[in-house]
Amino acid sequence: MQDWLWQTAADLGRGIAAGRIDPVDLCEVYLNAIDSHELTPRIYARVTHDRARAEACAASARAKAGQRRSPLDGVPVSWKDLFDTAGVGAEAGTALLAGRVPERDAEVLRVATAMGLVCLGKTHMSEIAFSGLGYNPTTATPPCVNDAQAVAGGSSSGAAASVAFGLAAAAVGSDTGGSVRVPSVWNDLVGLKTTHGRLPLEGSVPLCTAFDTVGPLCRSVEDAALMLAALEGGTAPDLQGASLQGMQFAALQTIVLDDLDATVRDGYATALDKIANAGAKIVPLEVPELTRAFEMSLPLYTADAYANWRDLVEAAPEKMFRQILTRVRGGKDVPAHEYLSHRAELQQIRAAYGRATAGFDAVLCPGAAHLPPKVQRLIDDDTYYVQENLLSLRNTRVGNLMDLASLAVPTGVPSVGVLVNTPPQTEERALRIGAAVEQVLR
Repeated sequence: MQDWLWQTAADLGRGIAAGRIDPVDLCEVYLNAIDSHELTPRIYARVTHDRARAEACAASARAKAGQRRSPLDGVPVSWKDLFDTAGVGAEAGTALLAGRVPERDAEVLRVATAMGLVCLGKTHMSEIAFSGLGYNPTTATPPCVNDAQAVAGGSSSGAAASVAFGLAAAAVGSDTGGSVRVPSVWNDLVGLKTTHGRLPLEGSVPLCTAFDTVGPLCRSVEDAALMLAALEGGTAPDLQGASLQGMQFAALQTIVLDDLDATVRDGYATALDKIANAGAKIVPLEVPELTRAFEMSLPLYTADAYANWRDLVEAAPEKMFRQILTRVRGGKDVPAHEYLSHRAELQQIRAAYGRATAGFDAVLCPGAAHLPPKVQRLIDDDTYYVQENLLSLRNTRVGNLMDLASLAVPTGVPSVGVLVNTPPQTEERALRIGAAVEQVLR
């Protein structure tokens, strides 16, 4: 049964469907692993034993009656601690929300539960989701699976760690500037950033209302497809026969190749070679308009965040980690006219990006420019923290600024991933391409 901890969610679902795995037994294996693992306090903020067991029991009964609600009915997953859970704390990694217990589930959790997913508990995260590193001195800092002394990536840090360390079959996180994909890249997982608005945000603690999205962190592209279907109450796209033959990809050059760590540069280059050798044509592409989008991103993000957090922050600023406090307060002095003009200009840049990339099946770029930083140096050096935090979210932020569907796929080099970016509302295309990319990069 211990091997269940390392199977894909899809394989676990197939085992349940075939009668080889009872959801009750599966749930207990995961709960026992969580309860006995030395890293659990750094990964899980709260473990929902009673809820998980009740949901697993119901899934077991459905399986025996031949009434499973989805391919993942009975599969245990974790949830980032910014999703509301009825009767269970949801504190978004901040002392500002300590003791906050919602009365009802977030909408996306309600739908996923109706599709049969089993909720194992709530995972640690960067404070209020406003960091790509995953370092949180207020609650806990989950480790990277490839380097115990390094951060896991944020803000869905515990979500990634829960899957990477075998403490959840899949996880649900949020992505505002890269918060699903950065920890997925650094922990060799598949992470899907959905188009803004595709999955409901009701009942999730907001960071930046204009950019927040919900997405899964998984062991395979197939898992990501099945998780997306479960989260929105739909049907997963067919990934069978996915191939790169005849595909045409743009390899984005603007911004995303600057200051790459040598390991990332070489791993990404090798990944592109493998993709090309599998029959895809790769064309270097500059999109100069992205430079302006990045120039506007700081006021766009900080103004949005400050609007959502101002009252709580200013009532008790001493409760916040100073780096997050400084970042949030950066939005205090952004004039309304500047914010609105930036939003309008961003729409124009999105249109320009769409025209520049229209002839390609997807746009590729490195998942993160660098490898996960060491925790101790982030503690000791404030300048280094700011530098690494901004760099961690740089490449993924293209997907948020341009409102793309974006899939992070491991390259086979530890903590190095490739992003498959496709137009808004084309998650199915990204997943099918991602399935083909996954095959050649294994």
